[in-house]
Amino acid sequence: MKRNGYLALCFVMCFTIFSPMAIAKEKAGQQKGDNHFAPQASSAVMIEADTGTVLYEKNANEKMPPASITKVMTMLLIMEAVERGELKLTDKVRTSERAASMGGSQIFLQPGEEMTVEDMLKGIAIASGNDASVAMAEHLAGTEESFVARMNERAQQLGMKNTHFVNSNGLPAANHYSSAADIAIMSRELLKHEGITKFTGTYQDYLRKDTESPFWLVNTNKLVRFYEGVDGLKTGYTGEAKYCLTATAKRNNMRVIAVVMGEPDVKTRNNEVSTMFNYAFTHFQVTPMYKKGEAVRALVVDKGQKAKINAVTPHAVSLLMKKGESADTFQKEIVINQAISAPVAKDQVIGHIFIRTKDGKEVNRIDLLPEDQIDKANMWEILKRTTKSVLISY
Repeated sequence: MKRNGYLALCFVMCFTIFSPMAIAKEKAGQQKGDNHFAPQASSAVMIEADTGTVLYEKNANEKMPPASITKVMTMLLIMEAVERGELKLTDKVRTSERAASMGGSQIFLQPGEEMTVEDMLKGIAIASGNDASVAMAEHLAGTEESFVARMNERAQQLGMKNTHFVNSNGLPAANHYSSAADIAIMSRELLKHEGITKFTGTYQDYLRKDTESPFWLVNTNKLVRFYEGVDGLKTGYTGEAKYCLTATAKRNNMRVIAVVMGEPDVKTRNNEVSTMFNYAFTHFQVTPMYKKGEAVRALVVDKGQKAKINAVTPHAVSLLMKKGESADTFQKEIVINQAISAPVAKDQVIGHIFIRTKDGKEVNRIDLLPEDQIDKANMWEILKRTTKSVLISY
C-alpha cells in the first residue's frame, strides 16, 4: 500500500489502555482541583518516561532557577559524547585552576589533578560536584562558555522553550533559568542512556579509593535509598531556587519522572515526590511494544554500501494504560520510506510508528532510525551489484 512515497503497514490492536491525550487533559484539570500532590512546590510536573505523557502538572512552564538540576544537561552532553565515541569513561580529565575554584558542593578537585570520566560522572551524579561539572565542560568544549553554548543549543533541539543556561553546574547567575516541564524533557532524554543510572542510582561510593585520602560520596537524593525503584536523578538547592529535585523511579516496566521546584525543605520535597510516585504506580501501568533498538521493518538503500537497512526504535516504546479501564481499540500504523539514498546518517528519521485512537486521533508518534550508518557505494560496488541482479533475473 503506497501513500505519499511511503510504504505503510497498518493493523489494529486491542489494549487495556487509557488514552495519553485524555490523561493529559484530566491531569491538567486536577492541577486546579482534586489532586494536590505538590502543594508546597512552586512548580511541579510528573510524566511517564516512555510516552512522555503528563500525569500531573502545576505551573510547569514557569521559569525558575534550577540550581544543580542544571547538571542533568551537563550529564546528557557527556553521555552523548560517550555514545558517539568522542569520549571514553576511562579517559583522564585534567582539572584547571578555574574548575578547582568552584564553591558550593564539590569533590575538592585540585588544580592539575586528573580523574577519569567515570569518576567525574560519579562526582557530578552522586555528590553534585560543581568542580567536576566545570572540569568536564572544559574537557569537552575547551571552555565552560563553549560548553554552555552547546547546552543551550541542545535545549533548543529538545524543545525546551523556557530554559537558558549560563553555567554548567547551576551556581546562581543572572538569566540562568529553566522550568519543571523542560527539566522533565531533558531528564527523559538523559534516561535514554541506560548507563546513567549506574551513577545516579548509587547511594554511596568512593573517589580516590586507592589513595591515602579516599573521598566518600553520599547521594544527595535520599530517595535512591528509601523509595523502591528510585534510581536517579538530580537534586538542586540554592537560596533563590530553594529545594528542587528531578527524580525517577521504575517498577514493572513503567518509568516515571517527577520534578518539583521551590520546595521549602528536603523532607517536604521528598514527601511530595513520593506522593506523586505513589499515585502513578497505583493508577497506571504500561504495555511494552518494542525494545530499544528493535528492528521494525527493512527498507532499500539506493546506491549504498549496503542494499538494505533495518528501521529500528531509538528507545523503548510502550502504551500507557490506566488500571481498571476497559479495553479500547487503538490503531498502530508503521510508515516507512519505500527507499532512501545513501549516505544514510544514524540519526536520520526514515519512518514512524503512529498510535491512534479508533476515531483517528494521534496519541503517540515514534521516529524510526537506521540501524547503522551507510556510506555511499563507489561505482565498482554499484556495478557489481547491478551485474549480479541482472544475472539472477536471467
